[in-house]
Amino acid sequence: MSHNYELVYILRPDLTEEQVQQVVNKYRDLLIEQKAEDVQIKIWGKRRLAYPIAKHQDGTYVQVNYTGDGTQVAAIERAMRLSDEVIRYLTIKLEQKKSAAKASESVQADKAEV
Repeated sequence: MSHNYELVYILRPDLTEEQVQQVVNKYRDLLIEQKAEDVQIKIWGKRRLAYPIAKHQDGTYVQVNYTGDGTQVAAIERAMRLSDEVIRYLTIKLEQKKSAAKASESVQADKAEV
């Protein structure tokens, strides 16, 4: 069964744009190797961190949305944990959206109970 995931990671601020693109491509390729589908990447750019991480005040934020069976999470997080470029990462599993028919059925059922 496929689930939707959102991964946000922060890269060191001293990386050039070319190096950032290489890192983003590396993790995109890793997800595709792990059979992730519908991989969408948004580079937010360099932003101020809420608090210093590894003595860095800024970082380059990258958001990745993908669909997979869950095995991709361990592989990508292990690669990021071992990487020198990534200073922080977080993966969350997004809720499945209800279909319009199921949503209207649950609303009608709630009204019937009242």
